Amino acid sequence: MSALQQFNKEIVPALKEKLWVKNIHSVPRIEKVVVSVGIWSLATRKSVKDFDEFEKNLIKITGQKPTLIKSRKSISNFKLREGMPVMYKVTLRRARAYDFLARFVKVVLPRLRDFSGLSSKSFDQKGNMNIGLVNYNIFPELNVDDVNTPMGLQITIVTSTTSTERSKALLQELWLLFK
Repeated sequence: MSALQQFNKEIVPALKEKLWVKNIHSVPRIEKVVVSVGIWSLATRKSVKDFDEFEKNLIKITGQKPTLIKSRKSISNFKLREGMPVMYKVTLRRARAYDFLARFVKVVLPRLRDFSGLSSKSFDQKGNMNIGLVNYNIFPELNVDDVNTPMGLQITIVTSTTSTERSKALLQELWLLFK
């Protein structure tokens, strides 16, 4: 059973009861998961021009090809010029988003050293959660040889609700642990 089917059969009725919601369509859901790697610090160095390693690793982690985001304007203090590569981004929706979250929570988070739960302060005003990882080499899909340059990873979980409390309840039902 996929994570989306499990969500629809088990978690939606539990959330409906927990949040005192009458209509099943007003239960909060995951709209999308955005996984991104910032590479602009490497782009400002003169020796690094090839970012294929990050693209291949993101394909292995998410199962989807990332898009290269380029800067829109120049910022002289950061040595950033217009059109320079800034980040790789992958947007996961529907079943892929739920499957990625299930793998992230059940396999990747236990591999973090001294993991005691995610901070409940990482929600924004719209009910979305942002998770930052220092290294993306903790994913089991990657071999030690695949990661030459360790980089951070940003995961944004976008929910259908605007309330932080409802969003937190949804993510707790989706097996996320909070401090």
